[in-house]
Amino acid sequence: MITNAKDVEILLVEDNPTDAELTIRALKKQHLANKLHHAKDGAEALDFLFARGAYAGRKVENGPKLVLLDLKLPKVDGLEVLREMKADPRTKVIPVVIMTSSKEERDVVESYKLGVNSYVAKPVDFGRFSKAVEDLGLYWLLINHPPQG
Repeated sequence: MITNAKDVEILLVEDNPTDAELTIRALKKQHLANKLHHAKDGAEALDFLFARGAYAGRKVENGPKLVLLDLKLPKVDGLEVLREMKADPRTKVIPVVIMTSSKEERDVVESYKLGVNSYVAKPVDFGRFSKAVEDLGLYWLLINHPPQG
């Protein structure tokens, strides 16, 4: 799902089609999914964020307002995506929320060391998962006040 690439507010980086669909559905319920792009692996996410490959026509400065990032991804894992985002001044201030099934302390610690804004273990229950995504979307897109870039 993608709208005009320059208008993306949420970048969802998720390789599991079921989790991606549940996330998109929960965001749609709150009217937060109309400007969402879904990247299915870490390499596609980096290409999108840094306007490379299939996304060479967009501007890096027109980045999303929020990245929802899974850790366990094909091609490039979530920690590497986070590392590259936070190392680049053009993408450093974009809020990143890790949404993963991993509850391993080393993943939590490493994510925060790399600059993640929030770390959420995906609830297994559908209702709790949907509610968590709705709350995240509302907070990061409507309540949070990020720096203007």
